[in-house]
Amino acid sequence: MERIVLATRNPDKVREIRAILSAVPVELVDLDNFPGAPEVVEDGKTLEANALKKAREIVLATSIPAIADDTGLEVFELDLRPGVYSSRYAGEDASYADNCRKLVSELRHVPESRRGARFRCIAVFTDGRHERIAEGICHGKIIDSPHGAGGFGYDPLFVPDGYSLTFAELPPDIKNRISHRAKAFAKMAEILSEYYPNR
Repeated sequence: MERIVLATRNPDKVREIRAILSAVPVELVDLDNFPGAPEVVEDGKTLEANALKKAREIVLATSIPAIADDTGLEVFELDLRPGVYSSRYAGEDASYADNCRKLVSELRHVPESRRGARFRCIAVFTDGRHERIAEGICHGKIIDSPHGAGGFGYDPLFVPDGYSLTFAELPPDIKNRISHRAKAFAKMAEILSEYYPNR
């Protein structure tokens, strides 16, 4: 079975990606299996730039095909912030809770009708020679206080369109069907099935 390294050390992200790609006949290994792999500095100006940089550096470091993604929460009232800075919105060492608190503070005087947002995920596959990119978007709104104990990141604040529960309240099987990451990696599954047609 073909091995593909997931270019992340985030266990929450690894768990979601493995669940979404569970039907693809490849072995997904994370960076914990490669202690010498570099910590890629995500200094790109776009999600695409960060995902490409991570995938390219990890395939060079491991000599194994790599998948990387970068995800951002884009709030329309905030001119698409936090965007590419989503994971470090409240500072370089910010926790999920720190980032959520900052977002809630910035939107405290914004009415619900103007709290539209979208999660956007860019996923990249490369074997060192070829690169394929997939994008997934999920629209919703930001609520004024966290709800739910599941998920991670901004999930307790994000209610996807068509639902009354946050990502942190929805069962994982539903989130992994409708989320931005689910949509991006559903496309990635098609790419991998094309790339490894006989496996």
